[in-house]
Amino acid sequence: MLGEFEQIVLLAILRVDDAYGVAITDEIQRETRRDITLASVYTTLARLEEKGFVTSSLGEPTAARGGRRKRYYTVTATGRRALRAAVSTIGRMARGLDLGWET
Repeated sequence: MLGEFEQIVLLAILRVDDAYGVAITDEIQRETRRDITLASVYTTLARLEEKGFVTSSLGEPTAARGGRRKRYYTVTATGRRALRAAVSTIGRMARGLDLGWET
């Protein structure tokens, strides 16, 4: 099972071209209008990597980052299946309910 924030992080990785911590955090804040911390994203990314739902790789060092490398994240096939199952479950639970939302 994926928690709500894990689902959001996976979706953000899929949405951004260069999925590293700051870009993922920015995407989540922009799309959810939530105030989240970079630390919460990194904690979730580490947990998702432990579960095998994402992999990470280091980019090249850049002068703009003082020679530091960015860590880029990719959703694995297992992560995509878990995300698809989670989204599908929510859809099934909501199907047929009059939630007062516009479609």
